[in-house]
Parts: sequence; C-alpha cells; structure tokens
Amino acid sequence: MLGDRRGAIRQTGEQGPEGAGFVLSRGVVALFAVACGAAVANVYLSQPLLVTMGRDLALSPAFVGGVVTLTHVGYGLGLFFLVPLGDIADRRRLVVAQLLLLVGALALVAVARTAAVFLVGLAATGLLAVVTQTLVAFAASLAAPARRGRVVGQVTSGVVVGILLARTVSGLLADLAGWRSVYVVSAALTALLALVLYRVLPRSSKAARVNPRNATSTNLRYGQLLRSTLTLFATERLLRLRALFGLLIFAAFSTLWSSVALPLSEAPYHFSHSAIGALGLIGVVGALAATAAGRLNDRGLSTRTTGIALALLAVSWLPLALARSSLWALALGVILLDLAVQAVHVTNQALIHALRPDAGSRLIGGYMVFYSIGSATGALAATSLYAVAGWGAVCLLGAAFSCLGLGVWAFTRHVE
Repeated sequence: MLGDRRGAIRQTGEQGPEGAGFVLSRGVVALFAVACGAAVANVYLSQPLLVTMGRDLALSPAFVGGVVTLTHVGYGLGLFFLVPLGDIADRRRLVVAQLLLLVGALALVAVARTAAVFLVGLAATGLLAVVTQTLVAFAASLAAPARRGRVVGQVTSGVVVGILLARTVSGLLADLAGWRSVYVVSAALTALLALVLYRVLPRSSKAARVNPRNATSTNLRYGQLLRSTLTLFATERLLRLRALFGLLIFAAFSTLWSSVALPLSEAPYHFSHSAIGALGLIGVVGALAATAAGRLNDRGLSTRTTGIALALLAVSWLPLALARSSLWALALGVILLDLAVQAVHVTNQALIHALRPDAGSRLIGGYMVFYSIGSATGALAATSLYAVAGWGAVCLLGAAFSCLGLGVWAFTRHVE
C-alpha cells in the first residue's frame, strides 16, 4: 500500500538541514500532521466521557477532574524526560518505540477494572503521548529555514484537529460501543501509525550532539541532556517569555475544554456523549489559524500575530459566558478561543526552534512542559470551580488567564 520509502517521498519539496537525501514533501508533512494529531488525541479522549467513566469505576464527582489532570501530569513528565532524547537519538527509532509503548498504555486503560489500574494507564498514556512533540521537532529539523514556520504550522494544524476531533470521535464511539472501545480503537490506530512511520521516515543523519552553551560537538549523556534543557531556559529570554505565553493560553484552553461537558450534560441541554463531542468539530476552525500563523511568522510578524491572538482569546470568554442560554454564543466563543490559542502556539514553537535548531527537541520539550502545567492547572481549577460556583465562575477564570497573557504581551512587545 505504501510502496517503498523512496516512492513515498518522490514529490516536490525542499530538503532541510537534517535527513540527508530526504525531501520533506507535502505528503510527508501531512503524515507528520496525522501522526501528531492521533498521538495527542489520546490526552483528550477522556474529556467527553468523564461522567460515564466516573460512574463505571466508582470515582467521586470531585475526583473526575483529576482524571484529566493526571493525564496532563504524565504528559508534562514525558516532555521533560523523553522529548529531549530526540537531540541525541535516532528520531525515527525513538518515535516508533514510543508509539508501540503507547499502544500498551492504551490497552491497559481499555481493560482496567479498578480505579488504580485505570489511573496508571492514563498517566502512562499522557507520558508517552509526548511523541507528538518529538514529531514536531523532527519535522522542523527536516524543513528548510525559510519554510520552517509554515511546516510547523501545518504539522501543528494536525495537532489542533487531533485535540478537537478526539472529543467528537470518543463521544461517538462511547455511545455506540461503550467508553472502553475508544481506547481499543486508538490503540489499533497507534500501532498502524508506528508501522507507517517506520517505513516512511528517514534515519536522523545527525542527532544533535552539541554542548548546551555552544555548537562544539560532544556526546551528551542523559543527565547532561536534561541539565542542558534547564541551561537553555537560563540563557534564552525568548524561550522563557514564550513558555509563559504557552502556560497561560493552555490554562485558558483547558479551562474551557475540561469543563464544558459538565453544563452540556445538565439542564437544559442533557446532551449525549456524541453531541458533546461534536462541539470539537466547531473548534477545528482553529487549524486554519495554525497554518496562517506559521506563514506570518516566516514574514517576521510574530509579535503582532501574538498580540492580536491574545486579544481574541480574552474576547472569546464573553460569548462563552452565555453558553447556558445560547448554543450559537458557545460556538462563536469556541471558534475564537481555538483560533487564538493555536495562532500563539504555532508562533511560539517556530520562534523557539529558530533559537537553536541543534537543540530543537529540548527547546520544544521544555516549552511544552509549561503547556502541560497550564493545561493541568486549568483542568483542575475549572472542574473544581464549577462544582462550587458554576459556569460563570469558570468563564471568569478563563478570562483571567487570557487577560494576564495579553498584559504580559503588552509589557514585553518592544523588547521581545
């Protein structure tokens, strides 16, 4: 079906600095996007299913929000401990190994009969789903510098679609065959992707074996690799600033998506899993922002793009606050929020990878740790706040995260 690897890449494209003889064609970029979307979707599959899974496994309502948080905690650990390996290892082998281990984690969730096994499986799923970021760094390293923003945007559009369609697909499958079927199907898809990527992706012609402070070649040990990630944060101001933006936008993003199933499952809507998951289809519009933001970054408009997107993010909470009385307002708010978050996220990744292409995995992994912290914070705070103060309080929380991000941008835009 795939043909040989040479046939898979015999298309128009530009050769990047890594992967000698490999052409990063549109087809291969699309494959990166699909793989990223499928992998990251595993972090979000549970969100429309929280009520059902909690009931099946006897989890208290207050503990249900912790299901999402635990997955993000696992993801955060993977970002720091696994993603940097892409700078010293053959990325193709690393990607395939992580995908196969992810298959095992998903299978564990699918067969879990106790809360303990279920939570271990979810934590492992989050830990291994960071293969998404290894793929993003891999794609960026294969792209020619003049096209890097566009490639990162196209690959990230797959991440956007994966995050949002995860809710749609999981809700539909849960209604048809129960929540466990969601993880069975995902495990099968992940195994298929491992095979395809092994066939298509090139071996890394040069794993980045560089000193964390300069470009002198050296063989970094694992401990040195992790310490060098911290060194990058200490020396690169832009990385620290963009990591802060990442934390705040994904805290806002998670505030919405980890809690929106709760009001939609209650009066006056009483939506099914499928109906709640379908809300993700609206948010897929955010994928358009990912590609556009990449192009704007290549044109040197990253600061302006960030400011406009953060302003839209703050405004999005006005229609979202009306969600209990108007589905149209909810849809508008979802579109604005997802457009804004993805525009900032793509800009962040393109800028930080350009700082040190030789340390791309460490830069993106370190940045995404803050994404995970923000996502976990938003999920835990939103579900807890909803239980005691309702949807209005959740929207105020999301607006606070968004306005804080806009304020940081306003104070730093001239010195970035």
